[in-house]
Amino acid sequence: MRIILASVMAASLWGAPVAASDLADDIAGYLDFAGYTEGVVQPEQLTADILPGVTFVDVRSAEEYAADAIDGAIHIEWRQVVARADELPASGMVVMYCNTAILSSQAMLVARLMGHDNVLVLQGGRAAFQP
Repeated sequence: MRIILASVMAASLWGAPVAASDLADDIAGYLDFAGYTEGVVQPEQLTADILPGVTFVDVRSAEEYAADAIDGAIHIEWRQVVARADELPASGMVVMYCNTAILSSQAMLVARLMGHDNVLVLQGGRAAFQP
């Protein structure tokens, strides 16, 4: 899937056509294995014994991150996930969040298509998590 995503990115930058059927096949393959709760973590699942191993990624704007980030969270705006994917830990639980879980869901899907299968979305967004 990394090859397909790289092809899409290159095509969008240089205007080359991408075989939509190849991209569709890869996305369909991913979705075939995704359940309805795949990639989602509920705030109550982030217990005190789990929290030390969690990397939080705030995908909101820089202003929102500065105003109310989860302690220790790194900031990668959702639109920057492709360019900064190498900053995501390859192991351990990575939890992305925004205000509503909409932008973080998009960021998580991109990260997973790029091979980061350890990335989850915080259900309910930032307001739902109060450690």
